[in-house]
Amino acid sequence: MLTITPDAATAVRAIVEASEVPTEAGGLRIAKDAEQQALALSLAAVPAEDDTVVDAAGARVFLDQQAAQLLDDKVLAAGSDEQGRVQFGIGEAPTA
Repeated sequence: MLTITPDAATAVRAIVEASEVPTEAGGLRIAKDAEQQALALSLAAVPAEDDTVVDAAGARVFLDQQAAQLLDDKVLAAGSDEQGRVQFGIGEAPTA
């Protein structure tokens, strides 16, 4: 299952809180974009019926079925660029 770093959890919570998405049930949704063959991020008020929900320290991330498969052994991290904008990255999970 996707792992979320503490920095990414903080970023997700901040994005949801700053939006019009209800903070109790809302979250960041990651879905496979069929046209672009890439992952797309969006805000969602609730997860879709078949989404996998990952909750890390109150930060909710919803993964569509394809994204859940692609990100099963990955880590979601976050940082800021030079202008202070949040940037997310996907990396390999550390091996035990």
